[in-house]
Amino acid sequence: MLQLANNVLMWVRLSAASFIEPCYSRDRACLLRSAQRAVAVVAGGVPALGMQPLDPMHVARVDAGQAGLTMQFTNTIVKGLRNCRVADIARRSSYETSLTLSCHVELVGDYSLGGKLLMLPIQGQGRYKIRLQEIQVTVTMQVGERVAGGERYWTVRSWQHNADATQRVLYQFQNLFQGNKDMSDAVHKFANENWHRIFQEVAPPIVKAIITQIVAEITKLFERVPIRQLALD
Repeated sequence: MLQLANNVLMWVRLSAASFIEPCYSRDRACLLRSAQRAVAVVAGGVPALGMQPLDPMHVARVDAGQAGLTMQFTNTIVKGLRNCRVADIARRSSYETSLTLSCHVELVGDYSLGGKLLMLPIQGQGRYKIRLQEIQVTVTMQVGERVAGGERYWTVRSWQHNADATQRVLYQFQNLFQGNKDMSDAVHKFANENWHRIFQEVAPPIVKAIITQIVAEITKLFERVPIRQLALD
């Protein structure tokens, strides 16, 4: 009876992963096609695989400080990940997979900032919105293998990422300088004219938090679906 239950559970998991098209590592066209198809499905969540939705994504809290600027972002909602375009994907070896996504996303939540934003003093707390017209993110995962029930599964041993805003970023922070309109307008003008430099200053901790959640859901896929359902070599 237990074996029957296990077989049914395995069938459910494999059926739930039917959105993955297994590919040879050298077949870039197949890899791109399979990954692009998977983006919207994974972003929507796959309950049968224990995978939570990524769009919208909730990021509870990000604290960071650098170059004299302290930042706190809470209750952030990220929208748009289901529409990401797969710009590149490669399995360079049996132990490394690299994925590059190009996305248009919007982040809305609560913020607290204090210190200097590049050369400008900044202080405030309230609601914020950041709209990234295009962000390109590359995630490289070092993978291993485990064997369970006679099947081979990938494991994520470690990962690294890099990200860059390749098109304009729009920033909106409510209640800067306790609502002083002139000072707030000056900061917003500077930030939106120097959007790329501000992205490099403000965005990295938020981007890392988002990617951490994405990798966590990919890890669940690897934990539950055998390699033979994900790759042909």
